[in-house]
Amino acid sequence: MKKVILFSALLAAAGAAPLGFATAQSAPATAPVLSLRGADPDSAVSVNPVYHQQEGRKDRNYRLQPPIIPHTIDKYQIDLHANECLACHDWKNAAERRAPTLSMTHYTTRDGVQTDAIAPRRWFCNQCHVPQVDAPALVDNLFKGSDE
Repeated sequence: MKKVILFSALLAAAGAAPLGFATAQSAPATAPVLSLRGADPDSAVSVNPVYHQQEGRKDRNYRLQPPIIPHTIDKYQIDLHANECLACHDWKNAAERRAPTLSMTHYTTRDGVQTDAIAPRRWFCNQCHVPQVDAPALVDNLFKGSDE
């Protein structure tokens, strides 16, 4: 008898779980999500991408700082199967596309071997490089470069 009651209780719980999940998922959001400072992140900051800046190379704040990307990469495919950055910046294509060539460090394996193909640990460009944008500062920046 105990097994029948336990089995019935488990079936009832299993049947009610999807209903509770559906109810929780269909509940409308009552308030917008705000930042810690109280700003609505969707409307408070407008970001304007800077396309192919002609001023030349931007100064860096410290040694080995990755250079910024002077164009938008919103629609670039960078995943395990493809990297659209290499269409212009790989050493094979850079001269033809008049784009900066990747540093030789990007072609060095973790064992220190130089190859003609980009190293797997350097495949995802946007883990170090970010697009340059014209955005207002959200907080005061007190950073000083290494030479200051």
